[in-house]
Amino acid sequence: MLYLDDLKADMEEFVANHPMNTVAEPAIPRIYDAPLVAVAAAVDPLFADLKQTSIVGSHHRSPLDWLPDAKVVVSYFLPFSAVVREANRVPGMPALEWVYGRYEGEQVNDALRGYLELYFQQRDMAAVAPVLDDGFNVEDRRANWSERHVAYIAGLGTFGLHTSFITEAGCAGRFGSVVVDGDLPIQERPYSDIYQNCTMCRQCIERCPAGAITEQGKDHALCAAYQAREINPKYKPRYGCGKCQTAVCCESRIP
Repeated sequence: MLYLDDLKADMEEFVANHPMNTVAEPAIPRIYDAPLVAVAAAVDPLFADLKQTSIVGSHHRSPLDWLPDAKVVVSYFLPFSAVVREANRVPGMPALEWVYGRYEGEQVNDALRGYLELYFQQRDMAAVAPVLDDGFNVEDRRANWSERHVAYIAGLGTFGLHTSFITEAGCAGRFGSVVVDGDLPIQERPYSDIYQNCTMCRQCIERCPAGAITEQGKDHALCAAYQAREINPKYKPRYGCGKCQTAVCCESRIP
């Protein structure tokens, strides 16, 4: 059996040493801090629930759809460093550090996904990173493999009013996962409610420049329209806003 602590250490080393995890201008010594890692059983019944229209939709695939002999799903969270988070706390347009973190940071994330596929394969385990697979697609802003919902099943955290995902390292960061035909210890989820880590403090409502967040949740169409109109033209090819994930009490911790 592969030990989870060894996997975490190898992932931490990969992220720390990846050349794109450092940006010279704007000065970002590191985009991501050390990843959080958790493991879910591939047959966890919650994966079937994701096919409900009220959650993700019927197009969402189960781990066994990606890898028929899958035993586990390794899910991880890459927390943005303090440099990235603190720069984006000011009102107005997103900080350069944030959009670099979102764009270059996602390239680091994809590299980690690919690294993990090879990591397990070199240890005689089949592995698939769904987001890198040709079968991955998004319909009406809903992917057929939702990294945040997978993280919930694995025990990494719960959702917030802003629909971001609140881990023990907060909500500012990126998620990834790999489906694996191998044995790893599975942790019990330390929560029972999908919003357990959210205090409903309304700070994200006040922070959202698009007015897309209310007490009823987030209007993703309003958020996307604001970014397409105000942010993307200025920062292209980079993108992202992140105001609801910064200068809020769940930015870097469970409040």
